[in-house]
Amino acid sequence: MQTDKFLLYGANGYTGRLIARMASGYGLQPILAGRNETALQTLAASLHLTYQVIDLANGEQLRAALKEVPLVLHAAGPFQHTSLSMIEACLATGTHYLDITGEIFVFEQAKRFDAAAQEKNIMIMPGVGFDVVPTDCMALYLKEQLPDATHLKLAFAMVGGQLSHGTATTMAENMGEGGVVRENGKMIRKPLGHKGFWVDFGIRKLFVMCIPWGDISTAYTTTGIPNIETYTRSSPKTFSLLKWQGLFNWFLRSSFARGWAGKKIKQKPAGPSDEMRAKAMSLVWGEASNAEGKKVAARLICPEGYTLTALSSLIIVKKVLEGNFKAGYQTPAGAYGADLVMEINGVTREPLW
Repeated sequence: MQTDKFLLYGANGYTGRLIARMASGYGLQPILAGRNETALQTLAASLHLTYQVIDLANGEQLRAALKEVPLVLHAAGPFQHTSLSMIEACLATGTHYLDITGEIFVFEQAKRFDAAAQEKNIMIMPGVGFDVVPTDCMALYLKEQLPDATHLKLAFAMVGGQLSHGTATTMAENMGEGGVVRENGKMIRKPLGHKGFWVDFGIRKLFVMCIPWGDISTAYTTTGIPNIETYTRSSPKTFSLLKWQGLFNWFLRSSFARGWAGKKIKQKPAGPSDEMRAKAMSLVWGEASNAEGKKVAARLICPEGYTLTALSSLIIVKKVLEGNFKAGYQTPAGAYGADLVMEINGVTREPLW
């Protein structure tokens, strides 16, 4: 098999198109795949690439396509609906599986296929984009500075930019579901935004609140730190309003509320423009502490989230195609180290001790 070819499923989505556009910069030639032939044909013609129309529900068609490539980069979310079919097909065909999810459920589900992937000598690695490469690398970086760490806090914030349809749809499908943290090695349900504080991200101080980010799963796998909380930027006003969420979460979970949110999402642009992405940035902060109260912290300044996702996913695709992979279920930093994020152009890291 050619080492520059891979299947990019969900190529007609916002992030998929971005990955396809940037692939040539890494010497890669994705085969564009998805369900919308018109969109795929137009994109393929503009980038001088080939395409295949594939329906995930058609197992025979999917497996036939995967047999022809060493790797699939799965970019069609929400991944709680799409990842299982693709992972099972990859196991059947001996194809490496990567995706760009940030959904805790998908990471936990993928872990269950670790032994099967090892047997097939393939790697299963969800979360090769902004969800969760920079935060996973931050987690391991802090663990290396404080090997006996018992607690980990990770926070991220976007400055500029906007959400893509895919990200917004995933968020809409999880409205009213509350939050999750890791306590003593176990995932525990908590109210969304049950904690909040101010973080100095370097370029500015921002308020963050606790949310269920993918690192509740991945950072635990990567570092073994038993107590993990994840945070994102929020206004103090929103944080205060969430104290009343018990009164309205039932409504947010209703099909009416989620359907209304879905319609609003479709009315907005597919994602940030190139100009908006170029001006925006993503910020990451992390802090680890041990039983004696010793703390280490650091922060990252990174490219805008969707830009970072395209870059990090292509970096990892190239590594795998060159034979640099670990069989089984893997996390980005677990497989490639805490400095993986530093391979992305425009990333800076600052220790805070």
